[in-house]
Amino acid sequence: MRPRLRPRFRHVVAAALAAVSVLALTACAAIPVDGAVRTGQTIKDESLSGVDFRPDKPITGSDQTAILRGFIAAATGAQDNYAIARQFLASDFSQQWNPRQGVTIRDGSGTVERADDRELTYTLTASATVDSEGEYTQAVRPTSSTLTFQFTREDGEWRIAYAPDGIILSPVSFDSVFQQHALYFYDPTFRFLVPDERWFLARSSTSTRIASALMAGPADWLKGAVVSSFPEGTQLSLNAVTIDSGTALVDLSSDALRASTVDRVRMREQLSKSLASVATISSVSMTIEGASLSVPDSSGANAQQNPDVDPRPLVDEDGVVGYAATGTGKVSKLGGGVGVGDTVAGLDPTSISLSASGTTAAVGNRDGAVVVRGDDHLRVDAREDLVAPAIDDLGFVWVGQSSDTRRITAYGLGGDPHQVATSLPRGDLVSFQVSRDSTRALALIQTADGPGLYVMAIIRGSDRSPTSFGAAVRVQAATGDAVGATWVNDTDVASVGQTTAGPNVVRTTIGGQSSTLPKPDGRATSISGGSGGALLLRMSSGSVLQSTGGGWDTTGVTADVLGVQR
Repeated sequence: MRPRLRPRFRHVVAAALAAVSVLALTACAAIPVDGAVRTGQTIKDESLSGVDFRPDKPITGSDQTAILRGFIAAATGAQDNYAIARQFLASDFSQQWNPRQGVTIRDGSGTVERADDRELTYTLTASATVDSEGEYTQAVRPTSSTLTFQFTREDGEWRIAYAPDGIILSPVSFDSVFQQHALYFYDPTFRFLVPDERWFLARSSTSTRIASALMAGPADWLKGAVVSSFPEGTQLSLNAVTIDSGTALVDLSSDALRASTVDRVRMREQLSKSLASVATISSVSMTIEGASLSVPDSSGANAQQNPDVDPRPLVDEDGVVGYAATGTGKVSKLGGGVGVGDTVAGLDPTSISLSASGTTAAVGNRDGAVVVRGDDHLRVDAREDLVAPAIDDLGFVWVGQSSDTRRITAYGLGGDPHQVATSLPRGDLVSFQVSRDSTRALALIQTADGPGLYVMAIIRGSDRSPTSFGAAVRVQAATGDAVGATWVNDTDVASVGQTTAGPNVVRTTIGGQSSTLPKPDGRATSISGGSGGALLLRMSSGSVLQSTGGGWDTTGVTADVLGVQR
């Protein structure tokens, strides 16, 4: 590879489309129904990554192995629709190959073997894949696969007559030419913005790819749990988003005319939040088929994005339930006076899950699962071997049994049960939590093969009661004996497993990559998401540690129970 540096460009990675035609956007009082077809200039699909890779072209006299390896290496050069990579292909196959079908991220170097005189195989170990919609899937365990390539002679030179669609990249190359972008949808109450992470090539058409993917709807695993404000069928009318002085100009198809005034505000909010990851965009302007679209400054929008929690750890320490000050460890009783804090403390809790309002809690103790509302409490589940109950902000407490991964019970605050079936694999359920936007669930399972961590969409009825879960999506979990898992923020989850060398803590972005945190000394008993994306870890000594992404720091807080905040 010969990377050509482009220092004037910021190092970002974004989405790529083939060069598209842009039609001039003209503000009109009504949708035009006659007149000449609008035309405009072509947008160049240029790299924005800061490094413009220029892979080597085929070398005269190369054998089949050299051609194959050269073709795979040329996947870093996306300019001109992978023009250099196509030079390794036979002329009648060159335009049939679709590099945008997906990406395989290989772990290490692949192995080339001969199948016959005109056929080679390439065996690789995949660490992750990205599909044609930009959805990233990390391999929980390295997966070996073998690809077949066929060859032909053209003008005395070997060329590839058949290759699988998609490209193969090393982790370093992938991180150089792809970047993560979040598409934003709403929870069904429109109180929260819910991210749907995607990965796109770093090209100048980033904004177009983001907007198109947003209007195509959420990833399959999220469907039914989130909603979009765009009327069904809405798409880009010109298949292009242009940027003028920091404003993204988004021209929509006539389907958008069905949107109400409130929906139009929400459409703009979805676009603004989704395009915020593009450095050159500061605002969004929408038109419909070139005609101006009136959108009020505000009308029911401003949904919460990535809701945060109190910066102080929620604990039960020596019979006092409340927030503990870092440094001193002093606990300020929850609710003050006689209220939820005293009620929870009187139940001798083994786990605490507190609502965002701080007025309702789900408590686990030796008698089962209990709902606490102020100074009142109600035991909703008295079964044995229950995992720590979780509370959402739509009026439900979620309870599971360690021996049953296929069913979770959601209790209304009055104790009415709703049985919700899962597609989780068999094993021992260790923990179950609901995201702060109440749209997704996180389940940690101990299996014979080790811990398994799964995310599921929560499907609800018109009364907001849970009816089902979406497909269980496996993400990277910690190794060892499963201890617990938690939501860190609206995109990241974390799990902890105890190993002989200490606690193994892994933080994973849903639809993204994972990282392993340094091991603290001792034995971990529970984990919780803290403020600003921090993690809190309770050790067997009762001490509470905090990590903001690097090592673990002491907080000066000790706890009999480390609670979960929403």
